[in-house]
Amino acid sequence: MNLQEKKYLVAGAGISGIGAVRLITALGAEVVLYDGNEKLAEEQLIEKMRIAGVREPEEINIVLGELTRSVAETIDICVISPGISMEVPFVRLLKELGKTIWGEIELAYRCMRGRLIGITGTNGKTTTTALTGAIMEKYCGNAYVVGNIGTPYTLMVSKANDESITVAEISSFQLETIDEFQPDVSAVLNITPDHLNRHHTMKCYGDVKISICKNQTENQVCVLNYEDEMLREYAKGLRCRVVFFSSRRELESGIYLDKNGGIYISEKGSRKLLLNISSMKLVGIHNAENVMAAIAISEAVGVPSDLYVEVIKGFDAIEHRIEYVDTIDGVIYYNDSKGTNTDASKKALEAMERKTVLIAGGYDKGSEYDDWVEAFGDKIKCLVLLGATKEKIAGTAKKHGFTNIIMAESLKEAVRKAAENAKAGETVLLSPACASWDMFKSYEERGRLFKDFVRALKE
Repeated sequence: MNLQEKKYLVAGAGISGIGAVRLITALGAEVVLYDGNEKLAEEQLIEKMRIAGVREPEEINIVLGELTRSVAETIDICVISPGISMEVPFVRLLKELGKTIWGEIELAYRCMRGRLIGITGTNGKTTTTALTGAIMEKYCGNAYVVGNIGTPYTLMVSKANDESITVAEISSFQLETIDEFQPDVSAVLNITPDHLNRHHTMKCYGDVKISICKNQTENQVCVLNYEDEMLREYAKGLRCRVVFFSSRRELESGIYLDKNGGIYISEKGSRKLLLNISSMKLVGIHNAENVMAAIAISEAVGVPSDLYVEVIKGFDAIEHRIEYVDTIDGVIYYNDSKGTNTDASKKALEAMERKTVLIAGGYDKGSEYDDWVEAFGDKIKCLVLLGATKEKIAGTAKKHGFTNIIMAESLKEAVRKAAENAKAGETVLLSPACASWDMFKSYEERGRLFKDFVRALKE
């Protein structure tokens, strides 16, 4: 396919869409920037494109509000932002017209150079991607971390060369629109309930996640979590070579964590100790799993073990993922705003070693909270709830016999009430088990505000 000769519609004027416009114009192809929000100002979009390095942004055709059939008929390929559902009217129109629909990930892949590592999973992918990126940078000095982690893949394509290694964090939304996308090494860390308001069923969600390796060949590697039953089942039908990691049992071949905290690499029963989790800055079994996935990826790329072990030992936690904030009057505060589903939040709870006041609640993605509440055990002292799901969570908690619940109308109030109920030697943890979109622009905004409100307690 000659990409330069096609006419593109970029749907969504956020950072992902602007990155796609920049790449398309760099190709010399014609592009229309479309956003369904008719209240956006064209002047501001032109300025965003100028800042992003788009060539002659004032010449870009911008369409806001409704996408008409007449405009849709003129384009060949729609590059759609991941936040846009494939079920909205303009997408149905494009499908009816037989138009090709890609995401930013597919567009970037078609233009990329060098090797590609693709990482997905319900939880842990940001930490695993960042750690893998740090290892690859140490290994080849020419590595790029892109995708759902924050930097659009399309913005980095022009910087890569044949010697580069690109590490991409890829969400289920982005995987919905891949076509020829084919990473040299892929990883699916886990599949647990999330985004069911979009994917509807766990089977649909799982099928989208595992599609990251659908184009991989027998000589390429997919790293999977052995302790995820869905992934074990999917592995039986994969064409690529599967490498497992496990946090619960020894593997004859793969990477595993033993009962003493040792991470081993094993091949046909011959094993080698790589490091002990006590030597890592990352805490919790979930982070041991993230590290094992990064090791398996590194091995597939050919990185020497002494190099990746050195990077792992010095690697700090990612912002908003069980991030230490401060200790005030003997109470330790942790920011886990990236715990946007119940499974991620459960992993944060497991990492807590003290009695904990938990702040939770937010946007409703259609999740259920029974297993999450059951994971409280005797560790959670008090539950402070806010956001759209607070009544739903409170009802579930009470059903399971947990009644020490406090309601808050804002995050600032939640922090204050949590501080009032925590004693010296205890922990306050923000781990919402929900997305942030009901009250905040993103989980990052929620996490940064949480840190601000915590530090203001000292004033």
